[in-house]
Amino acid sequence: MPTGSEKARRSDGQRPDQVSALVRGIEVLRCFQAGARALSNGEIARRTGIPKPTVTRLAATLVSLGYLKQMPDTDKYAMSAGVLSLAQAFLSGLDVRASARPHMLELAESVDAAVYLAARDGLNMVLIEACRSQSTMIHSRVGVGSQLDLVTAAAGRAYLSALGTAERDTLIAQMRKAHGARWSRYSAGLERALRDAAARGYAMSAGEWHPDINTVAVALHPAEGELLALTCGGPAFAFPANYLRKSIAPRLLETAIAIAREIGGGVPVEAPARTPMRRAAGRTPTARDNAGP
Repeated sequence: MPTGSEKARRSDGQRPDQVSALVRGIEVLRCFQAGARALSNGEIARRTGIPKPTVTRLAATLVSLGYLKQMPDTDKYAMSAGVLSLAQAFLSGLDVRASARPHMLELAESVDAAVYLAARDGLNMVLIEACRSQSTMIHSRVGVGSQLDLVTAAAGRAYLSALGTAERDTLIAQMRKAHGARWSRYSAGLERALRDAAARGYAMSAGEWHPDINTVAVALHPAEGELLALTCGGPAFAFPANYLRKSIAPRLLETAIAIAREIGGGVPVEAPARTPMRRAAGRTPTARDNAGP
C-alpha cells in the first residue's frame, strides 16, 4: 500500500515547470525507506501509482546511473551506493549540524536522553543529526536518515507551528488527504500541540508517533536555509509527559536558543524559567530497543 506521503505527492499534481520523468524517478527512489529495502517493479508501481512498464524503464535507468542495484537471482531492486554521494553533499552543506552537535551532546548527557535535529521531507521529518547520552542503557534504532511522520511526531508538530499560516494550512490539507479516514485520530493531538507551541514554544507527542515513545520538540530558524526542529525524549516509562513538560522542555528551549545564537538564527519564544532537575519516577532504564524521537 502507498504511504501517506506517497499519496500526497501524486495527488498534488505536477507543476508546468516540472520534468515528468525526473519527478517519477525521484518517486521511485523515495520508495526505498526503512522497512522497504528491496522492492520489485510491481511493488514500486503500487507504491507510486506509476505504470509498471514505466517503472521498469525508470529502474533500469537508475541502475545504470548507480542509484539502484538489482538483487542477485531476483527481480527486486535496492538502493545502491550512488545515493550516498547525494546524501553526503546535502549533509556537508548543513553547517548548522557542526554548530548544533556540542549543544545537543551536552543536553543528551544532562538529561540522559536522545536529542535529534530534523528537517522536513515531504510529509515527514528526516533526522539529520543524532546525539545520545553515553551512560544510557537504552539503545535506539532511530538515527540520521530516519523519517518521522509530520503530524504525529513532536518534531513535525514543532515544525508546523513555526510556519506561516498559509504554508501550514497547505501542508495540513495535504496530510488530511493523505491520511484519509485515519485523520480523525490525529487532528486533535495536532491541534493541541500547535496550541502548546504557540503558548510555550514547544510541541509534544506522548505515545502518538509510537505508543511507547514520548518526545518534545522546538522549531529552530537558521539565519540561512530551511526551518529545522530540535527534539528530545525516549521511552514513555522513562519520560512521562509531565516530566517532559516541566524538566526537559525548558532545557530543550535553552539548547535551541544557544544554537540559534551561534548560527545567527532564532526560536519561537524564550525559554521559561528552569525548574530543578528531577528524575521521573521509575527512571531506571532497562534494555530496550525502541527509544526514539
